[in-house]
Amino acid sequence: MLKKTTDITLDEVQKIVQDTSAWKVVNSLIDKGLVSVYENLNENYKPKKENYVFILPVYEKEENLKVLLNQLDKAPKQLNILLTYLHLNQTEHGVLQSDLLKLAEASSAQLKSLCDKGIFEIRKIEVDRLRFEYTGERVSNTLNGLQEKAYQQTTESFNVHKPVLLKGITGSGKTHIYFKLIEDCIASGKQALYLLPEIALTAQIIRKLRSVFGNRIGMYHSRFSNNERVEVWRKIQQKQYDVVIGARSAIFLPFVDLGLIIVDEEHDSSYKQQEPAPRYNARDAALYLANTYKANIILGSATPSLESYYNTQQGKYTLVELNERYGNAALPTVKLIDTKQEIIEKRQNGIFSLSLINAIKSSLENKKQVILFQNRRGYSPFSMCMSCGWVPHCKYCDVSLTYHKISDQLHCHYCGSKSPYIRICPACGGNKIVSKSFGTEKVEDDIKLLFPNARVQRFDWDVMRTKNKYNEVIRQFEKGEIDILVGTQMVVKGLDFEHVNLVGVLSADSLLSYPDFRVNERVFQLLEQVSGRAGRKDAIGNVIIQLYKTNHPTILQVRSHDYLSFYNQEMDMRKEFLYPPFTRLIKITLKHKKQEIVLEAANMLAKGMIENPKIVVFGPAEPPIARVRNLYLQEILLKINKDTNIIQQLKNDLKHKIALLTTTKSFSQVQVILDVDPY
Repeated sequence: MLKKTTDITLDEVQKIVQDTSAWKVVNSLIDKGLVSVYENLNENYKPKKENYVFILPVYEKEENLKVLLNQLDKAPKQLNILLTYLHLNQTEHGVLQSDLLKLAEASSAQLKSLCDKGIFEIRKIEVDRLRFEYTGERVSNTLNGLQEKAYQQTTESFNVHKPVLLKGITGSGKTHIYFKLIEDCIASGKQALYLLPEIALTAQIIRKLRSVFGNRIGMYHSRFSNNERVEVWRKIQQKQYDVVIGARSAIFLPFVDLGLIIVDEEHDSSYKQQEPAPRYNARDAALYLANTYKANIILGSATPSLESYYNTQQGKYTLVELNERYGNAALPTVKLIDTKQEIIEKRQNGIFSLSLINAIKSSLENKKQVILFQNRRGYSPFSMCMSCGWVPHCKYCDVSLTYHKISDQLHCHYCGSKSPYIRICPACGGNKIVSKSFGTEKVEDDIKLLFPNARVQRFDWDVMRTKNKYNEVIRQFEKGEIDILVGTQMVVKGLDFEHVNLVGVLSADSLLSYPDFRVNERVFQLLEQVSGRAGRKDAIGNVIIQLYKTNHPTILQVRSHDYLSFYNQEMDMRKEFLYPPFTRLIKITLKHKKQEIVLEAANMLAKGMIENPKIVVFGPAEPPIARVRNLYLQEILLKINKDTNIIQQLKNDLKHKIALLTTTKSFSQVQVILDVDPY
């Protein structure tokens, strides 16, 4: 290769050496003095330019313009272009060529003819890729008595530089308090960062922000292109944005003078970055960022994480509460439907109980909207041969495949692979392959059969493939153009719809089955949040939860909206079994394409961990899904007493052991991943 060219890229080296690490080969050649390495940074950003139409200065004078209008009297098409231009020039900041031609119903040739006559000229002008023009009337942000009290408590805490946890029940108007704090921040000449857990939430919140603060509002999330990200970064550096709203990655933006951070829905697991590195929790990183900038920070939630609420009890945060809904609206009533009993009494129509069907019918008759929540994508999570019990699994991962009806394929939700739907069992040759359980696709199909006249829309990752689809669906639902919204937990997170009076949870048992110490916390938060979408304006909302375990303590606490009872019960168990917030966790994951090698490497790494009564080592052990993307996994979990002073010693010990492991020839290809506070 080097005979043909004087330099090659690292990617080209990797193609040559294939299975071996390119960096190891290059480092070996550097040590022998055979090659040298240099980095070259290329600017890929290109400003976006569009054609704008300008009338020549001579025709800006009224007398000359009158003469021109008379001259074009016999050329109606050209006259129409000129008149359209004059209209647009009065109402717009510059006349875009495409807008002019569209509105005038003219061709490029007709416009060119006017340019050739010396009437117009076309210039390429640099424009923003992200143009959000709010042209509506600005609205004022007013607080009621309870909100004003919460606002005063918050500002008092900010005066002593203490983080605030705003615990406000769903629909209590936490957003109004955020907006008031943003007003204060802007008035002091500083910037504000508004964090949300999901991209889907940004569209609705940013419209509300612009209605109050105008157009100096920026947005940032992972769906932006690289060029769009560059423009956001530059505007923040130049302080062209007073407020930036975004998902977790927005904490890395180059703020000049950050004065306020709002972490809305602070409990949400989406704030935790799982893959790839860096593995961080945006809420915790925001607390660190606020301390760095000496900025104020407020965490908000109707169902705070146990760690955050515990920190208020320990005096680290100030607790501010809103315990009444805005406008005196009542919390929704929660009805539990025993699926087992419904089946026995033949009151079950497929996946819907008769109670839920009647409630949906009543809502539609009253011109109200319905949200149906099922936390699984696809049509059915797995299929099974009824003759021999065979289940199709991913050939790259130890997980069953999900059938997606829209593509008529089996999908793996871990590696993304797809394969044709299997109708003949490869194990026994039978043709009795049946779909088991159900996802949002099946819910959508079945509800359309039951209510053929209803306007139904699905709201999950499979539908929301483009960054603008979120906004489109939310706007349609806000305007009442959708009657029934079927979705995964995307429909749970802080969306505000005035006319929803019924929420149906179709299979709450599936939420309780995850092997995770946070499972009860996640179930309480999800169900309480999805319940909060109902009855937010003028009527009491209804929530119907279908499940088998109707006596589960967490479900009963959701029914009574009893956060404190749930908190006390869960904290007793966390303390007994040494889980956060009483300990810190570090998860070490090892991956390799050979099962015996990863197991041996994991045993070697776990052996001889710091022997200290304040550290408990679990594993190595296989995770519930032991193979992903053809790599076998082993996990080691460390529980560290929060009061211990050996954190630095533990970090050094881990670095040393991982270095020893990866420099051992037989384990050189083993991937070692560290995740602090992993869940």
